[in-house]
Amino acid sequence: MTKVIKRTKLAATLMGVMAFAGTGVAAAQQVDVAKLQNEEKKILEADAQSQEKVNSLFEQSQDLLIEYRSVVAEYENLKVYNDHVQRLVNDQEATLASLQKQIDGIERTKQGVVPLMYEMIDALEQFVKLDIPIHREKRMERVERLRDIMDSANVSTSEQFRQIIEAYQTEMDYGSGLISYQGNLEVDGKEVAVDFFHMGRVAFLAQSLDLRNAWIYNNETDEWTALEDEFIRPLTQAIRMSRKQTAYDLVKLPVFAAESAE
Repeated sequence: MTKVIKRTKLAATLMGVMAFAGTGVAAAQQVDVAKLQNEEKKILEADAQSQEKVNSLFEQSQDLLIEYRSVVAEYENLKVYNDHVQRLVNDQEATLASLQKQIDGIERTKQGVVPLMYEMIDALEQFVKLDIPIHREKRMERVERLRDIMDSANVSTSEQFRQIIEAYQTEMDYGSGLISYQGNLEVDGKEVAVDFFHMGRVAFLAQSLDLRNAWIYNNETDEWTALEDEFIRPLTQAIRMSRKQTAYDLVKLPVFAAESAE
């Protein structure tokens, strides 16, 4: 009886020890699972952080790629523009070189043109003095103006030459058409208001405003000669024709014939 009881107690004790041991193992297993879960959580968090860094780096790389492409495109545009500007500069340099060459040529040309212009003015003055006295004072004033502009530094050589040519053209115009204008004529020491009339350079005449007297200029003697009465009415008509006050018609006017050489 006693042995049975002892064995029973021993078995109970063993069972208690095993139960305690089983409880400890279970507790240890729970602790290991918690650690594993905690480690797994840390790993997942680390993975998430790594993924965030990867995403951030990817976004940065995309931004850098876009910026790189923009810089490349800008570089290409600048290169095209710089090449264009360089061609313009080259063309301008060629143009400047050509202009400089022309300027040098102009300077050489001016050395020959300027003396020629002075000769043209002298010839024009001589011509006015020898020509019939149509607007003689006005024409001599024009010659003096030409001499003044030749001494002016503010007038270019081309403008000086243009005005000389213009003066020659004006002289040519005096030699064509029927032209009349009013002025004063000195007759026997007195100033008489007259209508001057010239038919080109063929004849130069004058008629008093009262239509009673008329004169013709003799270029050989540089004098005015009174006309016969028969020429007064034709001269009046010729003056009216020059002013377009009447239709053109044939009129009889005196003309000094050139003397034939003997």
